[in-house]
Amino acid sequence: MQKYIVWGLSALVSFFMLMGGYGKLSGAPEMHGAFQMMGLPGWFGYFIGACELAAVVGIWLPRLQALAALGVAIIMVGAVYFHVVYTPIQTALPALVVLISCTVIFQYRRKEAIWA
Repeated sequence: MQKYIVWGLSALVSFFMLMGGYGKLSGAPEMHGAFQMMGLPGWFGYFIGACELAAVVGIWLPRLQALAALGVAIIMVGAVYFHVVYTPIQTALPALVVLISCTVIFQYRRKEAIWA
């Protein structure tokens, strides 16, 4: 049963990372505005987009799944921070759901990780 929950959460995380990563790498102003508001350099949005797309692949490879989930969780901490500080707080909900999903995936897969 847990395996299927992790698969479902992996699909959810993959969907959000695919959409977000594509938007950032395509240079969509809506995606890069957040980085400008926080005073981060323009290239940082492209870097985060590349990390998000890499996570889409890693989240489906059992030995990389924990590492990918950890990376996405770190990105989502930044996303939650941005939404809490710069936008109406309810806009942080999707990032918070992805963060919690990544925590569950990490807990389930950490013993099978590449470092194990």
